[in-house]
Amino acid sequence: MGVFVFLPLVLPLSAWPIARLAEQHLHPRAATLLLTAVAAVLAVCSTLCLALLMVVGTAQLPGNPLPDAWSDPEVREALPYDEVAGKVAIPALFCVLIACARTAWRHHRVRRRAGQALAWLPSRSVAVLPDETPYAYALPGGHRDRIVVTTGILAGLNAPERRALFAHERAHLTGRHHRFLLAVQLAARANPFLRPLRTAVIYTAERWADEDAAAAIGSRRTVARAIGKTALVSRGAPVATLAGFATAGPVPRRVAALLGPAPAARVWPSVFTTVGLAAWGAAAGTTVSALSSANSAITLYFVLHAATPM
Repeated sequence: MGVFVFLPLVLPLSAWPIARLAEQHLHPRAATLLLTAVAAVLAVCSTLCLALLMVVGTAQLPGNPLPDAWSDPEVREALPYDEVAGKVAIPALFCVLIACARTAWRHHRVRRRAGQALAWLPSRSVAVLPDETPYAYALPGGHRDRIVVTTGILAGLNAPERRALFAHERAHLTGRHHRFLLAVQLAARANPFLRPLRTAVIYTAERWADEDAAAAIGSRRTVARAIGKTALVSRGAPVATLAGFATAGPVPRRVAALLGPAPAARVWPSVFTTVGLAAWGAAAGTTVSALSSANSAITLYFVLHAATPM
């Protein structure tokens, strides 16, 4: 395996430039898809390498269930760094698995409790709660997605702004944005170096919904005004979240983006631009991470298979 087994653990650093530039120069939909894909692949690769190192480390522990031949000197020579890194990888991998399991369970629990809380309401796509506390959110539910708003937030908006609010939340449901957010949240739990991508996707998913809402109602300014007023009236109010996503992205930046021209719908930027170079750099880092993981996995398989008595 050699030093290549460690590359997927640090290669997420290659995606940091695109995490910031994608917010500014790519269409929000393209940025969300790109950053989520990069984060997911890098997280899987780094977790796989931790698992490979754990196998090597476990082979050195007394009383392990692995064949005795796996800890022979010849195997240790073929798999370097097993003395320290392999043993450190054992608690590291358990921490990653526990953190990811907790995040997934929290996401499931919030969705389930929110669905149970709305069970007494009529089965409609929009649920209006008689609550003076101003908040609104989209609740994915498989066959029955719902938009949840309170009378408190509706009272602070006029009719066009209400349509903008509903269009924004409906765009979250149509685009299945909760899946992208959950994916990057799990990726950030798997490798802390991926946290900038999680932050970027939280913002780009909101911008994606903003742009879809502007296209649906035909007024970017109305959506910007609705976002600003919603942020003002709901300041300090509790927000129902999925998988711990407690922010809706920097509101001033979202409003400023809506007051400007619509972003170009180009999926992949030109290589002759800064964002293009960053995108290709992230793609290269992701590719190298995948190849390093595959190389390490294949090497470990053949070495341990040869060391296993028939």
